[in-house]
Amino acid sequence: MITINKLLKPCLLLVMVVLTNNADAKKKTVVKDYWPNGEPIAEWFSDTAKVDVATLGKRYLLTDYGVRQGTNEVQTRAIQAVIDRAAKQGGGVVVVPKGTFYSGSLFFRQGTHLMVEEGGVLKGSDRIRDFEIRETRIEGQTCKYFTALVNADSINGFTICGKGTIDGNGTSYWEEFWIRRQWNRQCTNKDAQRPRLTYITNSENVTIQDVRLINSPYWTNHIYRCHHVRYLDLYIYSSTVDIKGPSTDAIDIDVCHDVLVRGCYMNVNDDAVVLKGGKGTFADQAPENGPCYNILVENCHYGTTHGCMTLGSESVTDWNVIMRNCRADNTNNVLWLKMRPDTPQRYQHVRIENFTGKCRNFLLVRPWTQFYEKQERQDMPLSECSNMTFRNIRMTCNVFFNVTGSDKYALRNFDFEDIDCSDYGKEKPFSKRPVEGLTLKNVKINGEMIE
Repeated sequence: MITINKLLKPCLLLVMVVLTNNADAKKKTVVKDYWPNGEPIAEWFSDTAKVDVATLGKRYLLTDYGVRQGTNEVQTRAIQAVIDRAAKQGGGVVVVPKGTFYSGSLFFRQGTHLMVEEGGVLKGSDRIRDFEIRETRIEGQTCKYFTALVNADSINGFTICGKGTIDGNGTSYWEEFWIRRQWNRQCTNKDAQRPRLTYITNSENVTIQDVRLINSPYWTNHIYRCHHVRYLDLYIYSSTVDIKGPSTDAIDIDVCHDVLVRGCYMNVNDDAVVLKGGKGTFADQAPENGPCYNILVENCHYGTTHGCMTLGSESVTDWNVIMRNCRADNTNNVLWLKMRPDTPQRYQHVRIENFTGKCRNFLLVRPWTQFYEKQERQDMPLSECSNMTFRNIRMTCNVFFNVTGSDKYALRNFDFEDIDCSDYGKEKPFSKRPVEGLTLKNVKINGEMIE
């Protein structure tokens, strides 16, 4: 007599085979993501889950420790005391509650984090005397300069979060800068003496999420010698009308790798995402300088900016850079390659894809000579931009391809694919081609296919 178990066993085996085959089929259809040089993009870049503040330890509410709200008094010492207390007691989250709290430079320690609650404002002092002078990194050089409002060094797992605002209170600094420029056109950013908003160094596993970062006196976010850093769903703003915020770059990435910028809105009176790493005739030999690589910018929205993605002006070597699935409302340049004649530079394996909006120049490549300081060097390398890919672009442009050649640098292997853009420039698009190995595939400018 045949039992039910004997009848069911072959069916179960068949179901298991089908499920196994389906699982194998799903595995085979998984599409891997790759960097422009062909290396696979690590799974870390796909993890866009927000940091759960509840897992970061004890909450240290500023007002529980004598920090007062509703006063214009600068309370740097009181706030720093809360940070130091948290560090000594094993770490935790320093919480800025609803209200406005003024401060000068603050220094976060290992195990400490910053949360600005909705309605809360951590506001920078408008007096430069409230910011410490320490050895730091600024404009591609290591020197003594003013620290930022929020500083963190040598931290593994630093988080800035919350729905509140970190406000640099930059208007007075901006006014002074423009007054100095009227007096001296060669006035540099350092001459004007302005703090940055955030400065994070020698750190890893950093996440800055959800907060509003506004009105920085100088660069808004600056990371140096960091890796595995995420900027998620930020609102980054400085004035681009009336009193403009000079050099208020949104995110400066300086000698860093494995950086994700995702879902951010950026409107600043300079470049948005900037790769830096050193400048000068011997920049490639200085140990404090270095490359930026594995940089992914995606799903971002640009308001008014000078450049959505800029390589330079203080940059030595950059590779594996992707900017994708973004839109721009009113940017000067989508990709800006600043080529310093006084600095050996190599920009390789950059890909811009799935980009829409309005711009002055989609691609701008030209010499950059601001504060030019060339020294004598017999073995000066030839700079190079190579392996640049642009695909699936839909833009309204003044000029789509604004590329200038030079005997100081070489341009090689630029590929354009699936482009449908306008170009209202005086010259016919791609009439000048200073690129060795320029490839055009399905490129339509002003409704005309370009070959």
